[in-house]
Amino acid sequence: MTNNPALQNALDGARDSLPLVLAAVPFGILYGALAQASGLSLFTSMAMSLVVFAGSSQFVAVSLLLTTTPILVVILATFFVNLRHLMYSAHLTQHVRHLSSPLRALLAFWLTDETFATVANKVSGSFEPKLLHYYYLGSAVFMYSNWQLCSYIGYEIGLQLSDPLSWGLDIALVVAFIGVITPALVNKAMWLCAIAASVSALITHAWPYQSGLIFSMLLGICVGVLASYKGATRA
Repeated sequence: MTNNPALQNALDGARDSLPLVLAAVPFGILYGALAQASGLSLFTSMAMSLVVFAGSSQFVAVSLLLTTTPILVVILATFFVNLRHLMYSAHLTQHVRHLSSPLRALLAFWLTDETFATVANKVSGSFEPKLLHYYYLGSAVFMYSNWQLCSYIGYEIGLQLSDPLSWGLDIALVVAFIGVITPALVNKAMWLCAIAASVSALITHAWPYQSGLIFSMLLGICVGVLASYKGATRA
């Protein structure tokens, strides 16, 4: 415990993020290994982690590069994968309106699935609004630092081993996302969105260039919006 409220909230954010950060470790290592296998230099691979800092998009990008996918398809795939952050931002906007624009921009850059899940859980209970951004930063900085370290380790490991996809580390992504998403499904529309997207993803898994993933995301969003609209009109 500390007598500094800002520091204490930051430490609480890091502590509450620990399970999800640990779940992201194998995913970060796999990203680094795949980046090396795809022919990216260490500088480029680390620059992507430092500047892009979007695990799912980085994973999709290097996976597509391994199969010599056209660059336009890579850009579109990563764009649609990251669209979920719009929903994350919309949910948290009301809690950061009072902050300066540079600080809000920094929080937006550090927004990840793990930090969103941690902060969203925090705002669903009791919290001090003026200290929430310290809690957010504690979670975000912890996740950011962990991601850089794991990316580097993965790249160095990838130099020694071949076929990183055969390691099975990508299962950590599935487990982490189940842990992140399930507690957030609090109404019928959300459940229908998740179910529709999941079933569609299984059916379209073999589609080329990860197009099945893009289609499933859009389908899930449409189902969720439609269910929310019908629920609102009935009310």
